[in-house]
Amino acid sequence: MAERPPTPDLPKYLREPLEKQSPERLETVAAYASDLAEWKREQRKAELEQRRAEEEVDEEELEELSERDISTDPEDYSDVPGGAYITVKTTKETGDKSYRYFYWQWREGDSWKNEYIAPVNPK
Repeated sequence: MAERPPTPDLPKYLREPLEKQSPERLETVAAYASDLAEWKREQRKAELEQRRAEEEVDEEELEELSERDISTDPEDYSDVPGGAYITVKTTKETGDKSYRYFYWQWREGDSWKNEYIAPVNPK
């Protein structure tokens, strides 16, 4: 008799119902899970591309950073991955003044990460 496969690190509410299924049903579930995972990867990629298109700074702003001797290459930053892009974030608005900063932004798993670069309008 074949040895039972190792128990995966799944929550009990998922694992126990699966253990009660026939081999055919498990193959259907496995195919569905694989297709669903691929679809979710594509959704995440599309979300990243859309968000990047909406938030990424334009060439003029990149040129401004360059003129201020601020690198726009993610490789020059120790904690910033290659797929990151530069965006402007407003951290605070008070009456007639807003505090805007350049940040690197990238996706890490299911969350977004940011790293400060410089103020948009230096003093």
